[in-house]
Amino acid sequence: MHVPFWAWAAFVAALVALLAIDLLAHRRAHVIRLREAALWSALWVSLGIGFAFVIWAWQGPAAAGEYTAAWLLEKSLSVDNLFVFALIFGYFRVPREYQHRVLFYGVLGALVLRFAFIAGGMALLNTFHFIIYVFGAFLVYTAVKMVRDSGVDVDPGQSRAVKLLRRVMPVTDEYQGQRFVLRRAGKLVATPLLAVLVAVETADVLFAFDSVPAALGVTDETFLVYSANALAILGLRSLFFLLSGALDRFHHLGTGLAVILAFIGVKMLLTDVVHMPIAVSLGVIGVLLTASVIWSLVTPPPPADPDEEDPGAAHLPPVAAVGAVTGGGQDASIRSEDPTAPRDGDVLSGSSRADR
Repeated sequence: MHVPFWAWAAFVAALVALLAIDLLAHRRAHVIRLREAALWSALWVSLGIGFAFVIWAWQGPAAAGEYTAAWLLEKSLSVDNLFVFALIFGYFRVPREYQHRVLFYGVLGALVLRFAFIAGGMALLNTFHFIIYVFGAFLVYTAVKMVRDSGVDVDPGQSRAVKLLRRVMPVTDEYQGQRFVLRRAGKLVATPLLAVLVAVETADVLFAFDSVPAALGVTDETFLVYSANALAILGLRSLFFLLSGALDRFHHLGTGLAVILAFIGVKMLLTDVVHMPIAVSLGVIGVLLTASVIWSLVTPPPPADPDEEDPGAAHLPPVAAVGAVTGGGQDASIRSEDPTAPRDGDVLSGSSRADR
């Protein structure tokens, strides 16, 4: 599949335009309500599906099928990411009206990082054929680990990136609107919102280790992998606000994703023995994803285990939580003006790939 430079330029320009529209539409901090989240989610999903028809008209049905499979895969894995994003927001007590701004810049960083991961992965595959077996084995290992270690088990404050931020620059005691940094007494200081952004970006880097090899297992075309990743990630913010109140209902999604990753991993391991049509891969991904969602909806979620709650830093205010894991001695007070911010005792249940 030959992709000329103008096609890359046009796609990147379209991404920039879409991000600019999103930023303009959400330039004022406000709580994203269900109706607004649903409308934006419908828009992003329509764009993702609509681009498949563009690929069909431009490169044919086979390329369109590969793109659709990669987009659906990334979309389903992105839903799993939302569990960790919700945990991060709860950990740092992020007011709801500031959460979209964090996710916007988180997505912006993810678009750049994913391109680097995809380009690096493709370079390895084109140079060393055996890398496809490494990727396949890694996906199978990840799938087994997801099934064995179910449940969210991640401490945002223990992130090395967050610890490094705390050492590099002081952090204010309060959220300063949507600002990430500001100057005080002539010195540049960070707000707790920057620590949240660092935690979100770190989580996305971990997720990329799974999602990028999985997408490369569906198609070996760089343009299709990146466009599928990008258009799936763009809808991540609105999807978060649409599903944030019901994430715990998808308690079997992790199992479905584990089976999908195992399927793709085995497919990569057998790439020189068995040729699987893209229609089969697309069908398997769709059936497994649908089955895991239906299974979650028809069975009650497991009861929360109070013994698994972290009574310590996870319930501290933003800067206190950062300081608790870095040895910082800053004031633990935070005056959050958002009455809907998570309270002590909030527990998030679900499954995630970020437990490693």
